[in-house]
Amino acid sequence: MNSGKTVRVERQGPVARVIFCRPEIHNAFNDQVIDETTFAFSKLKTDLDTRVVILTGEGKSFCAGADLNWMRRVKEYAYEDNLEESRRLADLFYNIYSFPKPVIGRINGAAIGGGTGFVAVTDIAVAAQSAIFSFSEVKIGVVPACISPYVIKRVGQGRAREFFLTGERLTAERALTAGLVNRVVPDDMLDATVNGLVESLLSSGPQAIAVCKDLLQNVPGLTVEQFREYTARVIADLRQSAEGQEGMDAFLNKRKPNWVIEKE
Repeated sequence: MNSGKTVRVERQGPVARVIFCRPEIHNAFNDQVIDETTFAFSKLKTDLDTRVVILTGEGKSFCAGADLNWMRRVKEYAYEDNLEESRRLADLFYNIYSFPKPVIGRINGAAIGGGTGFVAVTDIAVAAQSAIFSFSEVKIGVVPACISPYVIKRVGQGRAREFFLTGERLTAERALTAGLVNRVVPDDMLDATVNGLVESLLSSGPQAIAVCKDLLQNVPGLTVEQFREYTARVIADLRQSAEGQEGMDAFLNKRKPNWVIEKE
């Protein structure tokens, strides 16, 4: 798979790493990063060999928010151009959030401003102890608009009010307590922890994981009557699917299902 100039994609068997690779400016994003990340996830979405994606940053930072040079250009845009640029960013966050395969956030360092949005749209975010977080947009007179739906889902409105309005810096432990990240580990344990999660995810049925992600996205918006029928159909369909049949047969016959990759 081709990598871009600002985003690198690495493949190792069924695992793909999408890496922000602008370490000299702490992986700050601009229009090119948005386009290349969008392209990477669109390709991985249809790649049948990819079952897990890890999103991370090169060097000491995860993503330090918007690139200052890009912000200088955006500041001079006409309204329609500004709106179109914002839509592309909003679409990128949604595409990662709704990605049908599990996305692990390997948060190796600072995640600031829009960088926290990339944390919030992952399925499981693992942060190094040294990582810091901040919704700093209000400090420069803007707001965390495109990331707000996903951050509020993760931390709740009460915490989001405090974090958005103050723009304060958060330690990894505070981000964990708030629910922004799922785990905090010593820096030297980050890769081992991520690899353990990858192994766990690869032992699960790929179709089942995709349907789980649909459930998580759809069920909260349904009424009681709607989700009774919806969830009944989901499980009935999966039981009749090839993956469901294989998984149940493997369980009943005390063998591993065919999607489990045996270690060499």
